[in-house]
Amino acid sequence: LTLPAAAPASAASGAVLTTGGVGGTPVAVGEVLTAQLASGTAATFYSSATGTSGVSCTASTFTATVTDNPAAPGTATESVTAHTFDSSSCSSSVVGVLGINAITIDNLPYTATVDSAGTLTVTPPAGSSIQTTVSLRTLLGTVTCVYRASSLTGKADNTDNSIAFTNQQFTKVSGSSLCFNNGYFTAKYAPVTASGSPVYVN
Repeated sequence: LTLPAAAPASAASGAVLTTGGVGGTPVAVGEVLTAQLASGTAATFYSSATGTSGVSCTASTFTATVTDNPAAPGTATESVTAHTFDSSSCSSSVVGVLGINAITIDNLPYTATVDSAGTLTVTPPAGSSIQTTVSLRTLLGTVTCVYRASSLTGKADNTDNSIAFTNQQFTKVSGSSLCFNNGYFTAKYAPVTASGSPVYVN
C-alpha cells in the first residue's frame, strides 16, 4: 500500500513538499521518497470494512519519485515505482488458508498526488487498474486471488510524517471461493522520508 515537471522544486519557494519542517527546504523533482509501515502497526486486507478476517502484514515498503512539487498551496505529483509486502511477515485468518506465499502490486508505476490539505490520491496508468495479486497457501495447494480498484485515497499527516489509508475497497476479479469478494486495505506508513529526512506537506 500502498507519492510531470516544470522548474526544479529546489528553485521553488514554499513548496508543497519540504524537508526540515513545515515551510522548509523544497523536495527536489527526481527525489525518491520511501516509507515503511509505522512502528507497531500492520497493513491489513480484510473481507469487510469492520471485520478482521483476511490478511495482515507487519512489513511493507513503498517507493515513489517526485515528479512535480509546485509552490504551496498546490498539488505535488509522484510516481509510485514500488510497493512491496514481506510475505514472511504476513498471516491469514481465513479458514482453510495456511499462509501467504506472496502479495504483489501489479501495473506499476502509479501516479500519486498530494495537495496542501494532505489529501493523497493514487491512480493507475490509463486503461488499467490498481491491482493486487495475493497468492495463498491452502490445504488444496496454491490459490491465487486478484483484486482491483480504480483509485485509492489516503491522508498525509505532519505530526508523524505519515500517510494513511483506511478501508480502501478492492473488488475480486478472479480466484476461488477462498478469495473473499471484496478486500478492504488499511495501512499507515511513517515516516515518509527523502534522503533520510522526514517529508512535510505544506
